[in-house]
Amino acid sequence: MKYGFIIDNRKCIGCHACTTACKSEHDVAVGVNRTYVKQVEKGEFPDTRRIFSVMRCNHCTDAPCVEICPVEALYTREDGIVDFDNNRCIGCKSCMQACPYDALYIDPDTSTAAKCNYCAHRVDVGREPACVSVCPEHAIIAGDMHNPTTEISQLLARQAVKVRKPEKGTNPNLFYIDGDDASLVPEATDKSGPGLWNSQARGVGHFAKAAEKMMHTNDDVDLLQMSINNEIEAAYQKKESENPNYIDVLTGKARRVYDTPDKGILWGWEVSAYVFTKAIAAGAFLIPFLAIMLGYEVSSTAKLWSAGISLTFLALTGLFLVMDLDRPDRFLNVLLRPQWNSWLVKGGYTITVFGLLVTVWGAMTFFEINVGETILLWVTAVFSVLLAVYTAFLFAQAKGRDFWQSPTLPLHMLVHSVMAGVSIFIIAALIFGNEDWMSILKNTLIIALIVNLFTLIIELTITHPTIAAKTVVKMITKGRYKNLFWFVTVLIGNIIPLALLFFGNGGLLTVVSGACVLVGILITEKIWVEAPQRIPLA
Repeated sequence: MKYGFIIDNRKCIGCHACTTACKSEHDVAVGVNRTYVKQVEKGEFPDTRRIFSVMRCNHCTDAPCVEICPVEALYTREDGIVDFDNNRCIGCKSCMQACPYDALYIDPDTSTAAKCNYCAHRVDVGREPACVSVCPEHAIIAGDMHNPTTEISQLLARQAVKVRKPEKGTNPNLFYIDGDDASLVPEATDKSGPGLWNSQARGVGHFAKAAEKMMHTNDDVDLLQMSINNEIEAAYQKKESENPNYIDVLTGKARRVYDTPDKGILWGWEVSAYVFTKAIAAGAFLIPFLAIMLGYEVSSTAKLWSAGISLTFLALTGLFLVMDLDRPDRFLNVLLRPQWNSWLVKGGYTITVFGLLVTVWGAMTFFEINVGETILLWVTAVFSVLLAVYTAFLFAQAKGRDFWQSPTLPLHMLVHSVMAGVSIFIIAALIFGNEDWMSILKNTLIIALIVNLFTLIIELTITHPTIAAKTVVKMITKGRYKNLFWFVTVLIGNIIPLALLFFGNGGLLTVVSGACVLVGILITEKIWVEAPQRIPLA
């Protein structure tokens, strides 16, 4: 048994009955949807058409949301339905990043993830999902695809069907008859400007708070100002360079006229900050470890500084992680109810074990216990590297974000940890003084900066297989992030430090280079975390 959906676009009239039925059946909050009807206009006047496409969870056979969920809040039932348990959800939003179809949202009432669950409670008692029952044109067909006597099985056998984003390898179980790429492929259209029928496309934010405020206000809404007629008339008065979305109405390029609300940046500054503090925590141990392995004498003072810096920034990492959760009260579920395929779980245990090992090393150093120190250092070094790079694998599990699928991301994060570790010790040396082993800091930082620049070049110039990834690159190098990238990441974070290290005489200039590197790392992580999230998934 395996349940699935067919959306017959030959019949859909865009009445939104399915959306309304779903909201009623599951008490879905205002501003978010489990299912909705996306509308795209295509053609050139007067030969135009409007395409209606029902969008919802695809109940994938290889569901990336299930794989990335750290607490098994999302799971696949034996009948193929991808269901969820909001009593376990910690609100980490990983599932929303992993889903290529933008099918999940955060319920503003429970602060947990939610999505279409195929009306599992109805299916269990032999009834159809609410959207199927209410559709006046029988445009939504549901049932057991493995049973040859069912309508959905027979349609799949004799009709040509399409799925959304087959290249993602999720094996979706939502099929479209007469599906049009103008509607099914997000990159095929741009979001339209404000209009009477596309006001939902303007977005209501992550928690749908804006929509809730509109429910309780008496403010006037000028529908004429939002009308499509005024929008078209305004198009004649604007240049294409000023507003290409309006001009698309007239040139025949397909455009969206009704769409899902924009969820905004799901992983915000907290995630960028935790990647930054994590790099410092890992690097603050790796650099003294490297010096010890090269045969340098590292004093107890330097070792204690290493342990103290690592633990301080590790604590900040944990703090930022918890702050980013919509249900921080359930954070311990990651450790107590782990789903081991998730790199969020592996990362949580890596942070815990690394913190424990560094604490033991610091205690041994303080009490001058040398027995087994070498073994402890090597084990801690392994977890330090894991700490530095595990986020790259977590981002790789976020299959909805194409730019994060870069194979160089682990190197990117490891190099940042080395750069951060060197920089933090250059600055810390101002307090506890220089030691002989610190002579390696300058050369190590020069090598790390060169490798980092090479990594950036590879990440941005390597052939990107999707339009979404190419759009992110353009956004970083030529779009909204170009000033931050070229001026802060490249110039302040890499070029200036290299120049100071090559041509400076040490001392204060070296400290300045270390500070510049830290600023560059922080801004780079901000860009790398934010930019891919600005690409629409649906």
